[in-house]
Amino acid sequence: MKSAKMKRRRNNMIVHIILAILAAIWVFPIFWVILTSFRAEKGSYVSTFFPRAYTLDNYRKLFTDTTILNFPKMFMNTLIIAVFSCILSTFFVLSVAYCLSRLRFKFRRPYMNMAMVLGLFPGFMSMVAVYFILKAVGLTEGSMIRLALILCYSGGTALSFQIAKGFFDTMPLAIDEAAMIDGCTRWQIFTKITLPLSKPIVIYTVLTSFIAPWVDFIFAKVICRANADQYTVAIGLWKMLEKEYIDNWYTCFAAGAVLVSIPIAFLFLRLQKYYVNGLTGGVKG
Repeated sequence: MKSAKMKRRRNNMIVHIILAILAAIWVFPIFWVILTSFRAEKGSYVSTFFPRAYTLDNYRKLFTDTTILNFPKMFMNTLIIAVFSCILSTFFVLSVAYCLSRLRFKFRRPYMNMAMVLGLFPGFMSMVAVYFILKAVGLTEGSMIRLALILCYSGGTALSFQIAKGFFDTMPLAIDEAAMIDGCTRWQIFTKITLPLSKPIVIYTVLTSFIAPWVDFIFAKVICRANADQYTVAIGLWKMLEKEYIDNWYTCFAAGAVLVSIPIAFLFLRLQKYYVNGLTGGVKG
């Protein structure tokens, strides 16, 4: 009995040591980026891990030096695109998931199978076709680029309904039947009963829908092309690493990476409980 307890304690200690080492390896690049964002020395090549001098000029430069790379404009473009894409994507995903969970109609199962197969292919495989479609309707120039990106990010999100559907499947049908007996329409059941009871999956969908356009580079680069006024932060950070800018903007790149990660980290930490519950409910279903 005592030897089994000691063995279990020893195994737990080994597991915790391994996890601590893995956590340190995972956190190490983040710690390095944060240190680099405060580094006073310019350039991308240094001989020491810790900066010789610390400064806030890198953060200040991001918002004051807009002659070459207008970071505030890029940040605002990304925020606008991410917020509107998040709203549309959340509505599409939850609506499709609710319909597939609660309604029975022709081609329902073939649609779910088709969506599963299409989900196996990465979205950027269609970017050339998407670009020419957007170009044909005049959405690849000027301020219309933001609308084009919003449509790109939200248009196909309904294919990612599986987790939300799994969550809705765990909710008893008796709730919907009782509401219909009381005279509620399907829309009223969805908006006034199902969604208030589905807070975890709603927040999970909001988070995933916000993160995708916030960090995307491929679609933004293809659609924005040389329109610098419409660049997102992903394109701006990539420009900072080009050979003509890297010497003067490398530490600013690190500062920009820290700033870009703050909104996502804040949202995730604040809503982590609902995020986990939403994912657990989806798996359970």
